[in-house]
Amino acid sequence: MKFKFLYLILIASALTARLHAQQHSEQDHSKYMAPTDPLVQQKLSKWQDVKFGLLMHWGTYSQWGIVESWSLCPEDEGWCERRGPHSHDWYEYKKAYEDIAKEFNPTRFNPERWATAAKNAGMKYVVFTTKHHDGFAMFDSKYTDYKITNTPFKSNPKSNVTKEILSAFRNQGFMTGTYFSKPDWHTDSYWWKYFPPKDRNVSYDPKKRPELWQKFKDFTYNQIEELMTGYGQVDILWLDGGWVRPFSTIDPNISWQKTIPYDQDIDMARIAKMGRSHQPGLLVVDRTVTGEFENYVTPEQQIPDHYMPIPWESCITMGDSWSYIPKENFKSTRKLVHTLVDIVAKGGNLLLNVAPGPDGEWHEEAYQRLDEIGKWMSVNGIGIYETKPQAPYRQGKWAYTKKANTTYAFYLADEGETIPAKLKPEGLNIPANAKISIAGNQKSLKLKDGSIEIPAKTAVQVGQQPVYLFVIN
Repeated sequence: MKFKFLYLILIASALTARLHAQQHSEQDHSKYMAPTDPLVQQKLSKWQDVKFGLLMHWGTYSQWGIVESWSLCPEDEGWCERRGPHSHDWYEYKKAYEDIAKEFNPTRFNPERWATAAKNAGMKYVVFTTKHHDGFAMFDSKYTDYKITNTPFKSNPKSNVTKEILSAFRNQGFMTGTYFSKPDWHTDSYWWKYFPPKDRNVSYDPKKRPELWQKFKDFTYNQIEELMTGYGQVDILWLDGGWVRPFSTIDPNISWQKTIPYDQDIDMARIAKMGRSHQPGLLVVDRTVTGEFENYVTPEQQIPDHYMPIPWESCITMGDSWSYIPKENFKSTRKLVHTLVDIVAKGGNLLLNVAPGPDGEWHEEAYQRLDEIGKWMSVNGIGIYETKPQAPYRQGKWAYTKKANTTYAFYLADEGETIPAKLKPEGLNIPANAKISIAGNQKSLKLKDGSIEIPAKTAVQVGQQPVYLFVIN
């Protein structure tokens, strides 16, 4: 049975995706714990230098064009809303949702094209959703039948899509990461069928059912070990579902954490030790669970309003939705470049999400955006990669980074704005004898009364750009 009726509600469902999450910005980052393992420190430093990565949410939910997993969640929240003929009955809906696997067949899947487009855009790491909260494995797990290699796509030689994606990106020089959901709404050891689920949390009290919780812990451990052993080098284990956490880590000042009813300690020490035994230096990102297993923090769909001295990454959608919708509202190239510069100037990385569709392809417009970003990055990436933030970081329309004795001053232009004849970098003191030029242009610019003078000929040569980069030595 085809569920084309659900396409009518795609936009309404998917727009709520950017609202759901877990209010990651509410974390108290003053409690960040820096890793002590030298190999982890080394990899974290490398990760902080690459600045720009690709996130992909892809699963059977793409077939219906709906928000990833959340319509299964029995919570009275907008992002959990069910629509269509099965919406009146949660049990019917869950069965219909899980039956999508019987028709999921992404025959246009071509990860090499993705990797090439991402590389040309200037991206240097990738994080792929190997399993979201719905429990559908986008890899060939032997611990479940609910997986990509048990769909009509199973006869395709590239059916183990996680392996193919990581390999394609690794071949292009990318650091690779595996998104993995700690909760699993398909397995009976998390949403135990004896008790119907009331919300996103485990459906029973783990203290009362320790043997069942241990079964779930082992299941989770085993699936993660599969990813850490059968998929080549993995640099990042990116764990989502922050309500699966020790009760002692719950912050009562954070609204969504106050709703967690049980201790859901998944034994991160055991998982991290195993992961690093197979993947030395592995970055572990136990999102929102502040402590030794959150090697960097991940504000979602937002940018901090100030410089943060800890390792961090904003994960942001290229459009409105984390998951595929047929008609996406993509952000402009100018907006995306501004976002990258703003984040890097404050000390972070940008992890930009693009969602493949049910046929295994991206929207063509996503390729166009990456191509346009790449053209800007090919000239201006010198002020992005391997840089450090420089005070005052962000001031008005200016953003600053540095590398050794070079200062990079970014001017974030308004829509349609050409470079003015004179610009004064806000909050930055430039020595009178400094050498100044615009990235990609050899002309030395003069400084007068603290302002940079741009000759009309130079303005024509650099053309109109979303952000202009001044190189100051």
